Amino acid sequence: MARYFADLHIHIGRTRSGRPVKITGAKSLTFSNIISHARNEKGLDMIGIIDCHSPEVIVEMESLIASGEMAVQAGGGLLYGGMAVIPGSELEIYDEQCKGPIHVLCFMPGIEEMKEFSVWLSERMKNINLSSQRIYTSGRSLQEKVKQLGGLFIPAHVFTPFKSLYGRGVSQSLKEVFDPDLIDGIELGLSSDTNMADGLTELHRYPFLTNSDAHSLAKIAREYQAIEMNEPSFMEFSLALKGEGGRRILANYGLDPLLGKYHGTVCAECLAPLAVEGEPCGECGSRKTVKGVADRISELSTAKNGPGGRPPYVHQVPLEFIPGLGPKLLQKLLWHFGTEMAILHEVPREAMEKVIPEKLLKLIILAREGKLLLKAGGGGKYGKVES
Repeated sequence: MARYFADLHIHIGRTRSGRPVKITGAKSLTFSNIISHARNEKGLDMIGIIDCHSPEVIVEMESLIASGEMAVQAGGGLLYGGMAVIPGSELEIYDEQCKGPIHVLCFMPGIEEMKEFSVWLSERMKNINLSSQRIYTSGRSLQEKVKQLGGLFIPAHVFTPFKSLYGRGVSQSLKEVFDPDLIDGIELGLSSDTNMADGLTELHRYPFLTNSDAHSLAKIAREYQAIEMNEPSFMEFSLALKGEGGRRILANYGLDPLLGKYHGTVCAECLAPLAVEGEPCGECGSRKTVKGVADRISELSTAKNGPGGRPPYVHQVPLEFIPGLGPKLLQKLLWHFGTEMAILHEVPREAMEKVIPEKLLKLIILAREGKLLLKAGGGGKYGKVES
């Protein structure tokens, strides 16, 4: 078995013809651009593209297979030059039981299962062409359909204040919304990490995933995981989530939660940090707040310690967060060292000091070591690296 880097939450902004899929996604986020960028510049071994239910995206996938640019894998998923592509769908649940909105990720073994899933979804949503659309059925009904098709079901960015399982007080427990036995993993989101999430006893049974939720090419792999498998494929990923046969998640790589957009509680009007929710903002006087992930998890926490055997969570600062590292210097690094994964994990200091200024080199090394000074984000605004 070997180590593979995987980011399993990447959006499509536009189809090949220019039709919108994820409205807030960049126009450059086409299926073909994503697979090329993820493999060649980010250095990923497996990706999940979670808007593959859109009919035009299905047509593009079939076209790439027909031309020989992609191939169907025996173990599930599609193969693009050694990188596995797992077709997925992000959906929004909102019904009388869960009250929502809650986002979930559904992954399919292959293109045929995704085509069947797309037809089923088209009868239960208003616009099958768009991403993250509301599906008019219950969470449990959706889970059952995903499992009928041999798929994987993962609640998405579960702590963010908007459109998540625990956000904004929507749910106190996943049992209110889902069948716990039909959940394959939990996606943490950018503003939390393993230690924070393990405060919830009911999450101890599930593996944690750290994905980018990328809305642009640059955001791909801002969070990801290293997985030990025989090969990057749907079946091997499924076995790794269960920890079967030596397959496992080796490590989660994610933003320090302070950098996440919703880590701290802030004033909803001016985004000033608030020590106490509901108190008047010292900057503008408003009482409107956006509760941060840290405070929400504190409300829900029932455990002091997590289960044994969790993979390490490595706090990582993506290169785009490094102050002063603009597009030209980043391209220079990529030209010399290949991929962002190589720069973040493997390239020796001695090699990089020949390419970039000493100040930037120090920041990258501090980022590797988790020693950068950070200013917390909140209310939809990312945290910052203090240079």
